Amino acid sequence: MSAPSWWQPGQFAARKGRLETRARIAAAVRRWFAGQGFNEVETPALQVSPGVEPHLRPIAAELHEPFGGAARLYLHTSPEFAMKKLIAAGLPRIYQLAHAYRDGERSDLHHPEFTMLEWYRAQAGSDDVIADTISVVRTAAEAAGGPLRRGGKVCDPTADWERISVAEAFQRFADIDVLAAVADANDLDPDPAAIKREAKRIGVASAAADRFEDVFFRILLDRIEPHLGATRPAVLYDYPLCLGVLAKESVRDPRCAARFEVYVCGVELANGCAELTDPAEHRRRIRHFAALRERLYGASSPPDADFLAAVDSGLPECAGVALGFDRLVMLATGAERIDDVLWAPVATPSP
Repeated sequence: MSAPSWWQPGQFAARKGRLETRARIAAAVRRWFAGQGFNEVETPALQVSPGVEPHLRPIAAELHEPFGGAARLYLHTSPEFAMKKLIAAGLPRIYQLAHAYRDGERSDLHHPEFTMLEWYRAQAGSDDVIADTISVVRTAAEAAGGPLRRGGKVCDPTADWERISVAEAFQRFADIDVLAAVADANDLDPDPAAIKREAKRIGVASAAADRFEDVFFRILLDRIEPHLGATRPAVLYDYPLCLGVLAKESVRDPRCAARFEVYVCGVELANGCAELTDPAEHRRRIRHFAALRERLYGASSPPDADFLAAVDSGLPECAGVALGFDRLVMLATGAERIDDVLWAPVATPSP
C-alpha cells in the first residue's frame, strides 16, 4: 500500500505552518529588495544553453516550431545568463525568485525543481553582494521569528558573520596548503597529483580518475563544511581560480577567483561572485567547461550566442548571488527535508 499523498489533510497539516512561514519570508524578502531599489524580473526558464557548470545535469525540452522544425532547449539550472543580459541592457539592480531545474538531484537538500533567489548589482563587487546576503538572511530570520537551525545546530544570523578564505579554511581544518597544490593558477583543469597526495595524507580517499575539483570538494565536504556556520553564518571566499567558473580574479590574491559561498549550520546556502566581464576570457571558460561536460558525461550543448553578444556589448562591472530559497526556509523553520517546505513537491510516477 502506497504512502498517503502530500495533499491529503493529515499529511498537509504537518507542513502548513512551515508553508505559512515560507510565504512570510518571501513577502519580507521582496520588501527588502524593493527598499534597496531592485527591480523584480522574470526571465524564461527555457534557454538555448543549460549553463556553464559541467556537473549540473540539465533537463532538456523539445520545442516544436510552427513551421515543422523542432528545437532542443533546456530548462535553466539557474537564471544567470538571462539576468546578465538584462544587466548588459542597462538595468542596475535586479532580482528574481525563479524556479530552477536540475536532473539527478533528490535528497534532503535537493529537489529537481526548486526556487532560486538570484540577484545582480551593476557597478558592484563581491563585498557589496555579501552585505546584501547578510541583510536578506537576517530579514528571513526576522520574518520567521527565530534563529536558523538544523541537525541540532542553532545559528544566529544577527551575530557578526565569520569570514574565512578557502586557503585559511583548508589550512585550519585539513592542514593543507590548497593554493600550493595548483601549479598554474590560470589552468582551468590543474594536475590533481599534489592535492591527491595531501588528501591521502589526511585520510581522504580519491580515485585514479579524480580531477583536482573532485578531490577539492571531497576534502571540503568531509573536513571543512561541518565546521562552517555552526553558531553564526560563515562566508567562505576566494576559491582557486579554476573553480571560479565565470567569476573574475580576486583583488586579494591573483591565484583566486572573487567567488564566495555562505554556510549556515553546515549547509551551503548561497553562491556568489564578482562577475567576469572580459569577453575573451568568457569564451575560453565556456569552451573549456563545455568540452569537459562532453568528456565526462558525453553530453554536449550549444553556447548561448546571445549571451556572448551581450558580454561583447559591454557587460558592466557587476556582482551576483544565487541563494537556495527553499534551503533558507528549511533553516528558518528547522525542517530536515526540502520536501517539507515546498508547496507541492514534484510527484513521482505511479508504478
